[in-house]
Amino acid sequence: MFKNIASDVLGLSDIGAIIQPKDFHKVESDDYILYEDGEKIYFLIKSKSDEYCFTNYALIHLDGASATSKKRLLKRYSYKSNPITDVTLETAGTVDLDIEIKFNIGNISYSIDVIKQDIEALKDLYKTLVKISSIQAENQHYLHYAQQSLDLASKSLKPYTNNALPDEQFKAINLYSFNWLKKSHHEFMRKDFSEVFDQFINK
Repeated sequence: MFKNIASDVLGLSDIGAIIQPKDFHKVESDDYILYEDGEKIYFLIKSKSDEYCFTNYALIHLDGASATSKKRLLKRYSYKSNPITDVTLETAGTVDLDIEIKFNIGNISYSIDVIKQDIEALKDLYKTLVKISSIQAENQHYLHYAQQSLDLASKSLKPYTNNALPDEQFKAINLYSFNWLKKSHHEFMRKDFSEVFDQFINK
């Protein structure tokens, strides 16, 4: 009992370590990477019960029920569908043996403890997540502007479309609107953040 309490106080309960790229193929997360689709591991934290794998497309979390259980729950959060927010880094105090990175991805909150010797590498992950968060927030504004511009264009055309449009004109307007929204979605709902990871992780 007292050993468990001491572990919690000192931050020893389930501290993760950063895995080096040369060892990525040895972790379980490697089995779930979409290599066929261009996905690549850039950063990986492994503790006794969990793996946190940051790829250019997503965060893959292998969630262990306990340190002694072999069961794993695979969770995948794509950056395209789950924006990153509220990224913070907590450094170690005098008696602490761990540091902590916190962030939200979609509506899920993460708080990951890492051995304090890995502080420099964790700073790089912090900067990466902050940059991705900034790009995602900016792109959401652009996507909103694209939708607004289409709405304004539609309203501007309304006086000229009170009478029934010929089928060909209706189809042309409908197709243009669809392609405009599709193009905006593709441009501003970003899937791949390789260049951000290369900028801060593989610098």
